[in-house]
Amino acid sequence: QLQLVESGGGLVQPGGSLRLSCAASGFTLDYYAIGWFRQAPGKEREGVSCISGRGGSTNYADSVKGRFTISRDNAKNTVYLQMNSLKPEDTAIYYCAADRTIITTVQAMCLTPSKWHYWGQGTQVTVSS
Repeated sequence: QLQLVESGGGLVQPGGSLRLSCAASGFTLDYYAIGWFRQAPGKEREGVSCISGRGGSTNYADSVKGRFTISRDNAKNTVYLQMNSLKPEDTAIYYCAADRTIITTVQAMCLTPSKWHYWGQGTQVTVSS
């Protein structure tokens, strides 16, 4: 059974950093694009970043470009989201998702939640002083 489990969330001060992990089980990540999404209270889920199956292609939302970096270690079946220079508006539940059909160079596909098939349960990130 395909499963995604996020970890690494927590409370951090503005300007701080966190690294989120998305661990996959039940399937091999090599053939799947992985995306990170977030949902703040009262808001719709929004795309943050995505990475292609072999890691050769990445895409980012404008709001996180230059601050967040997505990467993957297929040997560990894990994808990471390094988040630096965090802001209060980054506060949200962060989810990872997997899909075999996403073209990661197409931002509209990468950042649209409804395009993605498999989802994790999420990890809370709170940026506050």
